Amino acid sequence: MQNKPNPDNRLDNVEKLQDMIQNTERNIHESEEVLPLASETERQAIEAKNDRRMESIKANREEIKDEHEARQNGYR
Repeated sequence: MQNKPNPDNRLDNVEKLQDMIQNTERNIHESEEVLPLASETERQAIEAKNDRRMESIKANREEIKDEHEARQNGYR
């Protein structure tokens, strides 16, 4: 039995990326709620992770633009 790669299906990429952004934003919000209870070390780790999360959101938004353009140009 051979494993066959899944075909490249980009039809729902924009929606998946939007869900990822919403989940990441929710994680940022939830982590900010616990900041007042966190130690200094924990606070620094949370803030660093949230910085990385913001970079991820930025990259995902750029990818959404690319995917939207690909849709407009007929890629399905």
